[in-house]
Amino acid sequence: MSEKSLHASSGPGSQLNGDDGLMRLGPAASEMTPLAFLDRATRIFAERTAVIDGERGLTYAELDGEVRRLAAALVELGLRPGDRVAVLAPNTALMLAAHYAVPLAGGVLLALNTRLNAGEVQWIVGHAGAALLIHDEALGDLAAGAAVRTVAEPELRALAAGLDPLARTPLDDLGLLALNYTSGTTGRPKGVMYQHRGAYLQAMAMAYHARLRPGSVYLWTLPMFHCNGWCFPWAVTAAGATHVCLPQVDPVAIWQQLERHRVTHFNAAPTVLSMLAWHEQAGAWTPEWPIEVGTGGAPPSPALLERMEELGFVIRHLYGLTETYGPIVVNDWQPEWDELSIAGRARLIARQGNSNILAGQLRLAGAAELGEVQVRGNNVMLGYYEDAAATAEAFTEDGWFRTGDLGVMDDDGYVELRDRAKNVIISGGENIASIEVEHAIASHPAVLEAAVVARPDPHWGEVPVAFVELKPDGKVTDEELIDHVRDRIARFKAPKRVIFGQLPRTATGKVQKFELREST
Repeated sequence: MSEKSLHASSGPGSQLNGDDGLMRLGPAASEMTPLAFLDRATRIFAERTAVIDGERGLTYAELDGEVRRLAAALVELGLRPGDRVAVLAPNTALMLAAHYAVPLAGGVLLALNTRLNAGEVQWIVGHAGAALLIHDEALGDLAAGAAVRTVAEPELRALAAGLDPLARTPLDDLGLLALNYTSGTTGRPKGVMYQHRGAYLQAMAMAYHARLRPGSVYLWTLPMFHCNGWCFPWAVTAAGATHVCLPQVDPVAIWQQLERHRVTHFNAAPTVLSMLAWHEQAGAWTPEWPIEVGTGGAPPSPALLERMEELGFVIRHLYGLTETYGPIVVNDWQPEWDELSIAGRARLIARQGNSNILAGQLRLAGAAELGEVQVRGNNVMLGYYEDAAATAEAFTEDGWFRTGDLGVMDDDGYVELRDRAKNVIISGGENIASIEVEHAIASHPAVLEAAVVARPDPHWGEVPVAFVELKPDGKVTDEELIDHVRDRIARFKAPKRVIFGQLPRTATGKVQKFELREST
């Protein structure tokens, strides 16, 4: 599927009539685009602090002016409607502004992972057909290998300073807004296509579920290049809240920023939460206000969730993929859970939940109990850019997106993931969910994180092997850890071998299980 096939023939304000003659879109209707959130915030919250980037602060009126001048600079550089603009920058004001300036100028945002190597950046920029690459000054060497015109941030800002702000013109909200490339752990990355309408709706859902509001302060621990920051560059603005930029994920810096700016919200993978939970600064300062944390990317262990709650954080578990604009499933908190013990709450929070408020339906397909999670709705990708075969494979014949994750649905309608389909270990005819074993291992006080994979076995077919990363002061033997697991789950599920060391990760922080499987 290519981007050219995505645009509807109707423009903003048109009247779309179905076969029944009913009007589908009134003449006064406006586009569903996340750019509208900045328009509104500038009108209503003009003097509120929009962005804090180091010692630099911008009000919403100032952010709007900066965005419009950067958009004018892109046009001055020759950007044409539909051109891809690659942006290589950490979580700074430049990356945040680009989420508005690029589409405002008519371009398609291509936010690049700053942890990739030069060859990977070059391949993605070439596959996307980017017309321009904007980069943070410190990342010039990484940008230099791309076969495209590159512009450093100082040069772009110098050009923008002499231009009049660009006014937004009507756009097609079914058109392409952004390309996000998957991490490509088993092959070449795929370009996931986002439309304006999907991002608009997802941002609204994230603002609702995170309970963002004017006065909220959001710390950028989650990379903005990852699923466009789960659409929070637009969600935080929609709420009139404050963005606090954090260029590098460092536990010391996070603890400092939380206190200094009275942060109320942040999102992070369980790996980052583990860094915070057992850091030497953990517990030295306890927030006097609730800090709401969204976590996803891998199912957090109940032990980690219990520890974070002890430190004063309110955890919200989310689940999604690049193909679903980030979290399409949320674990909505039920007031009755307040009466449970911390351990009881942690067990319920560890589940993924059900579809977010603006998502479509969710279903489990396959076996009566354990099935593949499938989703549909406006916050499911348009498809993979220039890859019709992969797009067709990703969807069922009746239009559901296949996540590849296996789960069960509890009686209350909440889904709990049990594993990726490719990660299920079949040992002696019995299925072993690696997540269940990982959670059992992670409940040991010496363990920071664990990953469990299958190893071929001549007798059982496959057996589980555990790769374990210990806390800085953690001490445990492999025999002690195996006994610990056997005390908590069925004995046959316990790992047959434990390997200690640092876990290999993708550029987005996910554990590379394919590397672990190859090393067994």
